[in-house]
Amino acid sequence: MGQAAKVLQLFKTLHRTRQQVFKNDTRALEAARIKINEEFKSNKSETSPKKIEELIKIGSDVELLLRTSVVQGIHTDHNTLNPTQGLIPTTAIKPFLSQLLVTST
Repeated sequence: MGQAAKVLQLFKTLHRTRQQVFKNDTRALEAARIKINEEFKSNKSETSPKKIEELIKIGSDVELLLRTSVVQGIHTDHNTLNPTQGLIPTTAIKPFLSQLLVTST
């Protein structure tokens, strides 16, 4: 696959991941959309194959990070966060949320 095709595929993948990760969060969806578009526009004129491969690697790493590390929750009470339905089983996220609440207070 040529570099142009890889770049286009990464662009589309990042936007699909953004839509899945930030589903029902219009502010985060819009902020991520703007950031993705800005990053691709700012590197649009890059011609060095080596630099383009580096940028593709960075973009792929960001996509993986978004897909595996972003947890969205709903603030339901003074000390309560509930994970968004369908993302991660509640039993897996409760220790994380407890630690988050301890460190944020």
